Amino acid sequence: MDNQNAYSKPVTLGNILRFAVPTIAMSVFMSFYTMVDGLFVSNLIGTNALSAINLTAPVIQLVTAISTMLATGGSAVIMKKMGEHKTKEAREDFTFLIFANVMVGLVMCILGYSVMDSLFKHMELSPEVANYCTTYLRHYLLFTIPILLMNNFTLYMIASEKAALSLLCSVTGGVLNMVLDFVFIAVFDLGIGGAAIATGLGYSVTALVGLFVFSRKKNLLHFTKPVFRIKVLANAATNGCSEMATALVTGIITMMFNWTMLHYVGENGVAAVTIIMYVLMFASSLYTGYSYGVAPMISYYYGEKNLTKLKKLVSTSLKVIAVISLVTVIASFAATKPLVSIFARPDHPVFELAVTGNRICTLALFFIGFNIFASGMFTALSNGIVSAVLAFSRSFVFMLITMLVLPALLGVNGIWLATPVAELMALVLSIVMFLKYRKRYQY
Repeated sequence: MDNQNAYSKPVTLGNILRFAVPTIAMSVFMSFYTMVDGLFVSNLIGTNALSAINLTAPVIQLVTAISTMLATGGSAVIMKKMGEHKTKEAREDFTFLIFANVMVGLVMCILGYSVMDSLFKHMELSPEVANYCTTYLRHYLLFTIPILLMNNFTLYMIASEKAALSLLCSVTGGVLNMVLDFVFIAVFDLGIGGAAIATGLGYSVTALVGLFVFSRKKNLLHFTKPVFRIKVLANAATNGCSEMATALVTGIITMMFNWTMLHYVGENGVAAVTIIMYVLMFASSLYTGYSYGVAPMISYYYGEKNLTKLKKLVSTSLKVIAVISLVTVIASFAATKPLVSIFARPDHPVFELAVTGNRICTLALFFIGFNIFASGMFTALSNGIVSAVLAFSRSFVFMLITMLVLPALLGVNGIWLATPVAELMALVLSIVMFLKYRKRYQY
């Protein structure tokens, strides 16, 4: 009932931020401790190990893609039913979708181990980097199911108005990850495998807490006897397919970045790409966190058919994202050298590559926030097709075009320009879709 009262409050900036600030903080902190992971690896092991983490990223994104689809799509389906006051049915669907995610994790873990040894053979990597890749992935895959549960419980805690608890879990897991990074790498000399174990244990905190929280009957969402409804699974898959597409094509684009950099610069280029991705990920986490925070509100008001609240929520959100965009661009430009120096010494070839690249890629931050929010908004409105079109075009089609054309024309600078130009193209498409569907949803 408390959760329903929270959704019934007026749509003001203060009430929106009560939902969004914990998820923003959580998202920022998660990206922060990913950066710290890279910091320990680059400084205690070396930039070749940092390159290896980036080279394994596409595999990890593939492993989590289906779970991400079911988590985001399922959250929209369940919160829409909550808005329609179909509470019992929503809880049955929630339990069923969690069980489905566990099965997905088991299958993806087995597949990952079965193909791991052949993944890096055709990338012309040095033996050292190739060994780092397989070692990191071998240890990371041990935590597949806890990581997928973490993806789910993070969103469902937010939907259940437990964003503060989700944030606490993320902070606890992040601190644990940082401490274990030092212990496993610096003290026990476990190398890059230790970094993977530290990451997995950090992510597992949310999974364990979520199992306890959602086992308690007093929570708005809790485990009950699951009911297999193929329509629910289909709706969750449809609504969340944009997020799955984003995860999948982000992996593909990451591989393209890596291959292109290997061609133009070598393994130093891959390390530079990794550093810039950390910076962009940190800034983008603000938009992602905000979108996650307001998504349950959008779904609830849509299910409730409260168009006045829906319209005000979307309007206020666009203004918030505009402010965040301006601030992140200024901050990224100002802090480029200090940020890069954390990962690479100023006399290292990676340093200048990363400084130049970050200054160019920062332009993308003008557009990323609006694109993330547009895709997330349509997912929350149960229009997974439009969300998928936006996400797929942004993450794959436009990036593929810019990655093929710009490096051929401009060399290494073309690689850095690919992201801002692709995000600008995606912004145009987001505006078109936003205007096209405005009359239908009346936001």
